[in-house]
Amino acid sequence: MKTCFLIAAAIAIILTFRFDTARAAEITLIGPGGIRAAASQLIADFEKATGHKVKGTFGSGGGTKQQVIDGQPFDVPIVQLPLEPVTASGHVTAASETLLATVAVGSAVLSGAPKPDISNADAVMRLLLGAKAIAYPNAAAGASFNETLQKLGIAEAMKAKIKVAQGGRGAMELLAKGEVDFGLTFISEIITEPGVEVVGPLPRDISTPTALVGFVSAHSKNQEAATALLRYLSSPNAAKVYQQRGMQPGR
Repeated sequence: MKTCFLIAAAIAIILTFRFDTARAAEITLIGPGGIRAAASQLIADFEKATGHKVKGTFGSGGGTKQQVIDGQPFDVPIVQLPLEPVTASGHVTAASETLLATVAVGSAVLSGAPKPDISNADAVMRLLLGAKAIAYPNAAAGASFNETLQKLGIAEAMKAKIKVAQGGRGAMELLAKGEVDFGLTFISEIITEPGVEVVGPLPRDISTPTALVGFVSAHSKNQEAATALLRYLSSPNAAKVYQQRGMQPGR
């Protein structure tokens, strides 16, 4: 009798495991590099909590958006403004639009170096014109900083001083090696890199923070799981992670 009970219990455990495994989904996410650190941490927490598996792909803001517009298969795309080309593509569920966080472009110096004044536009202009060389990425943060140079009226004067790097990490590596005086990229990409420190965000009147918006794909085969992931990425727990990673939560 006892043996029969143990066999029945073992079968029940196996069936339960198979049922849970069947419910677990594999979800794909794509996003810009500025959200990589926060999203990777949140994905790991989400996987532990739900049993779902998430494959995250991160790249430049423009490249990420174009992949979504082209209809490449991702369950949860995270994109930057403007959103019109994304929603007009028909590849995302417009009603799922969720502001996850905003991230500012900031300045960085070598660890332990004095932190210059960047509290206003004039201070930033003096700092840039006085530098021998600066680095910033060939991605969304770089595009944002190009706009800053235009607003300051020093784009032409800075051309010879600029080193354009591959991504925010590349810009910080140039700074850490001492090849430039200052590095500029999203703050979320500065705080993850060794040998450099955040000075602070650029003033809002010359540098608008970048919004990061999540959607559920219109073509997702795992709508329920994708919706759960997007909901988790905009949860109070996620807000704490965004703040820790140098971002401002959307909610």
